[in-house]
Amino acid sequence: MPDRYQPSSEDDQTSETTQLLRAWADGDSGALEQLTPRVYRTLRRIAGYQMQNERAGNSMQATALVHEAYLQLIDVNNVSWQHRAHFFAVSAQIMRHILLDRARRRIAAKRGGTAERVNLDELPDLSGNRARELIALEDALNALAKNDPRKARVVELRFFGGLSVDETAEVLSISPETVMRDWKFARSWLHAQLSSN
Repeated sequence: MPDRYQPSSEDDQTSETTQLLRAWADGDSGALEQLTPRVYRTLRRIAGYQMQNERAGNSMQATALVHEAYLQLIDVNNVSWQHRAHFFAVSAQIMRHILLDRARRRIAAKRGGTAERVNLDELPDLSGNRARELIALEDALNALAKNDPRKARVVELRFFGGLSVDETAEVLSISPETVMRDWKFARSWLHAQLSSN
């Protein structure tokens, strides 16, 4: 008879993180203190992924993005955290909105401009025309979400959040194969939308 599955230390840590998330959601401030060092490194990785194409010397660094997102996260109420991947997906979404707001402010300061093409294999930086690209992508992604919310969420999690196929599947409760199909379709659809601008 085969041995029963024994959770790895990574599974144990994931489970503990999920338990802390749930305790925090239930109002346990001590859980937040314990949670912070557990999630910081991954939040920093997500921020680094989102900011990988930033210009050197840009005013916002990945660490600042993590801190700004974290301040918004601790004010989030009424969230029933499903698991750690859910927390990181919400974190990535918050970071995305911070960067979009920053891009919109930059464009408003410069006034005007034409739509730009976006390379879905890279994350745009927020300098010059790249801010317009990020906004064009956001508009296209919103249009996709109206037709197929799940495909838009796959793009959000993979492109903006830097989540793997397996992590995305976990957050959305779908198979990795479905994630890949949705990712392929959404990229083609977004390329067509962005190319027509």
